[in-house]
Amino acid sequence: MSTTFAIPSARQSRTRNALHVLLTLLALAFLVLFLLLPLGAVFTEALRKGLAAYVDAIAEREALAAVRLTLTVAAIAVPLNLVFGLAAAWALTRFEFRGKQVLGAFIDLPFSVSPVVSGLVWVLLFGGQGWVGPWLQEHDLKVIYAVPGLVLATVFVTLPFVARELIPLMQAQGSEEEQAAIVLGASGMQTFFRVTLPNVKWALLYGVLLCNARAMGEFGAVSVVSGHIRGLTNTMPLHVEVLYNDYDFVGAFAVASLLALLALVTLALKSFLEWRFGDELAAVHARH
Repeated sequence: MSTTFAIPSARQSRTRNALHVLLTLLALAFLVLFLLLPLGAVFTEALRKGLAAYVDAIAEREALAAVRLTLTVAAIAVPLNLVFGLAAAWALTRFEFRGKQVLGAFIDLPFSVSPVVSGLVWVLLFGGQGWVGPWLQEHDLKVIYAVPGLVLATVFVTLPFVARELIPLMQAQGSEEEQAAIVLGASGMQTFFRVTLPNVKWALLYGVLLCNARAMGEFGAVSVVSGHIRGLTNTMPLHVEVLYNDYDFVGAFAVASLLALLALVTLALKSFLEWRFGDELAAVHARH
């Protein structure tokens, strides 16, 4: 039995090459128009009055307070979502229980709910007229218009990122290696740290990077719960809005450029890890 293969004609090859070039140019045009040009505009406006004015805007007290607060909120929210993402992914991929589908749906809820609504939920719970607000006031505890409220709002909007990176990979891997480790006498914690965690470490890292980028750039939810108190509850995105509304365009774009730089550093770190450990990543995917 012979098998024949159709050889593309010269015309078909030219058509395919032309389509390839067209799609590449279209993708590059979108990249330039919707990503590179806006980024370039941000840095151009930030440096419009020179490097000295740019440095002064970044070094201003309220700007530094916004930077510290942004990093603080991210430093709290990201580890919390890391723990939740691991626990949720492990539960959804390794166990059968009632409400499993409901849990999976709730993980995706922040993707479909407006960030502003996410912030209003916490105001309803912990605000002065909220369900728990009067009790908090009696005990001199502040959640809304304080750091705890910012953390809660940020955790809510970044909740799915780690879990949704881990769940598909853990489903594809299955539980055979973990079961083998348990049969050989490993405890649950030993199995987790020596088998499960090494197998998902790259997906976990990507989820953490995405979660961190979103946490630092979140505006809508934290705007609702912050109270816009300068130097106290304004994160970097909120501080950019305040400066822009005050017609301090250089200051607004300077802080915005710093926020963009943090995002670019996150992207560069992700790309470096993919390049540095590409062979190991390919081996993991090939094995599973």
